[in-house]
Amino acid sequence: MAVAAATENLPLVGSAARISAVKTWLYCLAGLVILMIAVGGATRLTGSGLSITEWKPVTGAIPPLSDGAWLAEFEKYRQISQYELLNKGMTVAEFKFIYAWEWGHRQLGRLIGLVFFLPLVWFWLRGAITGRLALALLGVGALGGLQAGIGWIMVASGLEPGMTAVAPIKLALHLTVAGIILALLVSIAAGLRPSAGAALRTPSKPVAPGLLLGLILLQIVLGGLVAGSKAGFTYNTWPLMDGAFVPPASVLFSVTPLIENFVDNLALVQLNHRLLAYLVVALAVWHAVHMRRRYAGSKTARRATALAGLTLAQMVLGIATLLLVVPLWAGLAHQVLAMLLLAMAVVHLRLT
Repeated sequence: MAVAAATENLPLVGSAARISAVKTWLYCLAGLVILMIAVGGATRLTGSGLSITEWKPVTGAIPPLSDGAWLAEFEKYRQISQYELLNKGMTVAEFKFIYAWEWGHRQLGRLIGLVFFLPLVWFWLRGAITGRLALALLGVGALGGLQAGIGWIMVASGLEPGMTAVAPIKLALHLTVAGIILALLVSIAAGLRPSAGAALRTPSKPVAPGLLLGLILLQIVLGGLVAGSKAGFTYNTWPLMDGAFVPPASVLFSVTPLIENFVDNLALVQLNHRLLAYLVVALAVWHAVHMRRRYAGSKTARRATALAGLTLAQMVLGIATLLLVVPLWAGLAHQVLAMLLLAMAVVHLRLT
């Protein structure tokens, strides 16, 4: 799997204390990324993502501090289609609520940047990070910078005339890149250990952990499309969709050109997310059973079992979110659990 391969056989830092410090830092960063994803989900579900209509990476850290400044920001928001078509008549107090979510999301991004680069420089100067490990972390940092740009491109897509939300495919890209950053951080952290302590691995590396990780990443892409197109607010029954397990082709492929159905057709977008969920759960359960039979009592078997449990819990939560028509708490829980599942899959692959 590419995520694990990108961080395989990195040079090990010196003492056990230094290794522990670097791992703690990386896992804290991973936690902040998950929090960032959760706040981003809340921003989307509260319709707050377009409340700040400009990208000011530095000066944007300071929110409006006076009534005049708030009125100026509100006036900018009143010029976009989301206000005209969805929120016309909104008060300044209501605008402050949605502004706070988007400002908090961007502010958390700035915090992650500081928590990444300041300790990176400190560890580097102390010799705790060298060689390929340093290059890998610089790559993660570059990807984080790219992610900020993708975030603005996503927001800008919702500021176009006639648009009331961001483009689904750009939201899916933004979410997927966040997931990749999380996966890289966890993979690097899980692989750091004293040079005298080799990881205990299975005699022959199974294919299932890498395949599971790939499918989970793909499911996150599909989940981003569901979120971006608001497909979760339709077909709110399970296991059937409008009375059928698989809707007819005339429904699934009603959009022209054909390829756009995979992004814009709510029925197909949701069906793809459902079907891949079944595949992920089936593979995870099979892998857990196989590992428990072949390596009974081992850490590998226990990790595989935990991973299977998480996939089942995520599917149940996804079904509940659908049946309840995506309440805020369920939507956020589903998104956060997806990231925890991704992190667990990375650790399982890294250590198996």
